[in-house]
Parts: sequence; structure tokens; C-alpha cells
Amino acid sequence: MTDVNDRPITHVRRQDRAVTDEAWIRAFLHRAAVGTLATVSEGQPFLNSNLFAYDEAAHAIYMHTARVGRTRSNVENDGPICFTISEMGRLLPAKEALEFSVEYSGVMVFGTAVLIDDPVEAEHGLQLLLDKYAPHLKPGQDYRPIMPEELKRTAVYRINIDAWSGKQKKVADDFTGAYWYEDVARDA
Repeated sequence: MTDVNDRPITHVRRQDRAVTDEAWIRAFLHRAAVGTLATVSEGQPFLNSNLFAYDEAAHAIYMHTARVGRTRSNVENDGPICFTISEMGRLLPAKEALEFSVEYSGVMVFGTAVLIDDPVEAEHGLQLLLDKYAPHLKPGQDYRPIMPEELKRTAVYRINIDAWSGKQKKVADDFTGAYWYEDVARDA
């Protein structure tokens, strides 16, 4: 058995589910709604789920949080980070409990995160978020554009992407018994 630590961090164990198509990974980063940032402080891992925007030109991810808190403290410690996004597809029943499965897609990003001090870049990152989550609304038309004093009330981060990997499980559309979680959860 090979030690997993001997493999690159981007190695996907199930190679039949690995996605190496960088266009697919970029598209997934653009459309996924929520991401989770993993940081570590003194050996303790922390997760922060947040809205985010992928800046393809900069090959970076922008997100924001409160001015003070664990995320900022951990990012300022300059450790490596991991950022992940995922989507759940249909649930896949089977005759045996152990064989139940699910369709899914996901991307893991590895790199570093930095707190943005430059107000021009911070505004750029926040505008990317606004453009992603409210693409039908325009600054100066539907809402007041970001003001300099507002930048002092939030912390904007850039995740510098060093590496990434994608993973996906998808079965045939006619898979017998496949169903969406939302369909059964609302009826429960």
C-alpha cells in the first residue's frame, strides 16, 4: 500500500472520477455558490464557509469576512490553505445499504490566502462578489457603488491558487430509482 503522503496533494484516489479538464474546473469555480476555506492555527484546523468569486485573469479567489476574527488571524499566520466547493447530485439507491451512493462534483484548491490592504484591489474583489451574486443589478444604477469608508468595515482576502483538483461522479440519466434529496426532504 502506497503512503498517501507520497502523492501530490492534488492526487484523486479514484482516478475514474478525477477531472483534469481545467476549463471544467474554472467553470465550476465560476458557478458554485458557496466555498469553504480551511486554515490552521497552532495545529487546530478551522473551516469558514463563505461566498466567493473566482477571478480567472488573476487565477485567484476573492472572499470577505469581518475585520476581526479567526479567519483573519489564521490567514495572517501565512500558512497554507485549502479551499473547496462541491455540489450534490442525485442519490443512487441500491439493494444493499453499503452500495447506496450519490452523484457529486467538487474542486479543491491549494495555495495561500492574503488580506488585501490595497483599496483598489479590495474594491475589485468585492465588486466581483456583487457581480457574481447579483449579475442583474448594476452599480450606480440599481445600488450605490462601493464607497471607500465601506472598505474599512470588511476584510477582503485573495486566495492565490497554487494547485487544484477536480472530482466528479455522474451516472446515466436513466439510473433506476435515482432521486434528488430536495424531493424527499420536503416530504419527510
